[in-house]
Amino acid sequence: MTFHHTGLSPFDNNGKTSMADQLQAFYFSLISSGLDSSETCPKSWIEAFFLLEKLLKKLDTGARQVVFIDELSWMDTPRSGFVTGLESFWNGWASARDNIMLIVCGSSTSWMVSNLVNNYGGLYGRLTYEVKLSPFTLKECDDYLKLNGIIMGQYDVAQAYMIFGGVPYYLGFFLKGMSLAQNVDRIMFAKDAVLAREYDRLFRSLFVHWEEHQKVVSLLATRHYGFTRDEISAQCGITKGGGLSDILKSLIDSDFITKYVPISTDRSKEYYKLCDPFCSFYLKFVHGNSTADNQFMQNSQNKPSYIAWRGNAFEQVCFNHIKQIKAALGVSGVLSRESALIVSGGEKTRGAQIDMVIDRDDNVLNLCEMKFCKDDYTITQSDWFNFQNKIETLGRITKWKKNIHFTLVTTQGLARNEHFGIVQKMVTLNDLFK
Repeated sequence: MTFHHTGLSPFDNNGKTSMADQLQAFYFSLISSGLDSSETCPKSWIEAFFLLEKLLKKLDTGARQVVFIDELSWMDTPRSGFVTGLESFWNGWASARDNIMLIVCGSSTSWMVSNLVNNYGGLYGRLTYEVKLSPFTLKECDDYLKLNGIIMGQYDVAQAYMIFGGVPYYLGFFLKGMSLAQNVDRIMFAKDAVLAREYDRLFRSLFVHWEEHQKVVSLLATRHYGFTRDEISAQCGITKGGGLSDILKSLIDSDFITKYVPISTDRSKEYYKLCDPFCSFYLKFVHGNSTADNQFMQNSQNKPSYIAWRGNAFEQVCFNHIKQIKAALGVSGVLSRESALIVSGGEKTRGAQIDMVIDRDDNVLNLCEMKFCKDDYTITQSDWFNFQNKIETLGRITKWKKNIHFTLVTTQGLARNEHFGIVQKMVTLNDLFK
């Protein structure tokens, strides 16, 4: 490691850092790495990267020189010319040298994609390799917790995923010898909880116009199957066009939201839905609640509001584990499209809300019903009529062009009774953890 630097976080300065602050921090990193202290602090990024060039020339022995710059997006303050400076450094000098390896990282995925991965200017085609760090799967969360000595069964690990997603930084705050509820209360609800301000910190550190991004996410959190672009524009007060497009794209790139088209609708009916578990939980139970119970989780296990939220949260767990669901169905190699589906009722027909449809290219539709429960799920007579209506509704709107397999995705299993035969396929937590 010849040179290492990390950009200054904007969160600690009310969402903003100045160009002068970023340049001074970069200058101090240069001095620490061996730049002559007689050099003055740069006033532009062109000058700053020229000083980096001088440092690398001074330290060059012919061996590989690794330059590692972390949180690159934080350094790009408004109208600073940072990307131009980086382009000048790489294209004008560094790229011609065989022994320089430049590694850059950034937590703002949207910035990295827009300015590096999809750069059509001076950095076009300059990337040798890129790695997008995705959240852990359920299996990886389980492995990580066990590695840290945390003992929890699949049922509780799944709930931990519903709250924190597959983010190891959050799971790293779990302590041994405490239940899931105790850990969540300590991390989220206790006085001075470590993640009490995480929601605001997250958006301020990732997006320049973070208030508008938060506004969109807050809206999407109110309806688990999402909103259309027109609805988002109207309810958030953001005009349709480039501004809203940029916001939606950056939220998708950063894995906060996802876009889907319900089966048998035209492309104008694209829906955007919140897919980030942490934001969903935070907005439901923490955000704006100044009187939050310090032992919320321990006191809420049997409350209707928490049970209802948990059911919706499990649906998102399933959408995040399509690969595992398809493997359990034995169709890993079959192309498919997945979506939720809401069908309004008419004068002679009932409406239906379908958790997930897997539209397969082998002439099958898996109509998936998600049920998060502690024991084997029992299908009641009321459930049977509800499920039968969903099958008929899906068949009606698709004109029965494909075979419909009613599929139950649940935690433990299915109790056998007079109604269980409606289930063609079943997927359990064991399958999701593979």
